[in-house]
Amino acid sequence: MNFQLMRTDDARDLPLPRRQTPGSAGMDLYANVGEKICIKKGNRVLIPTGIKIALPYGYEAQVRPRSGLAFKFGITVLNTPGTVDADYRGELCVLLINHGDEDFVVRRGDRIAQLVIAKVEMCLFTEVDTLPDSIRGDGGYGSTGV
Repeated sequence: MNFQLMRTDDARDLPLPRRQTPGSAGMDLYANVGEKICIKKGNRVLIPTGIKIALPYGYEAQVRPRSGLAFKFGITVLNTPGTVDADYRGELCVLLINHGDEDFVVRRGDRIAQLVIAKVEMCLFTEVDTLPDSIRGDGGYGSTGV
């Protein structure tokens, strides 16, 4: 399936989002920064990607962390997954946070996150006075054991 994508003027030299293997679910997103950016440990930074997308209604794009950055450096996407709605037309940005032990430098063209396209069920809620019973009921956090 093809969706529309547009680069910002300052990102013409960066690769388009792409999968690293044919079976990959996520497409890598690249840092569209001029100067290198240092993310101090414990801090967060919004990194632009230089792309804008148009998704049809019924789809979303999810911005997710790259496992290698999380494992090796403690770098992750703060609002995981970040949701890009079908009607959003602005530049995609990635909110990175450094949970690592050292400062982390982001350079132009670094792969900073991955983008997964997913179908979304568009539904409506009907307000009711009671909900149907279930075995679990209102048992929440930790209610099913270890």
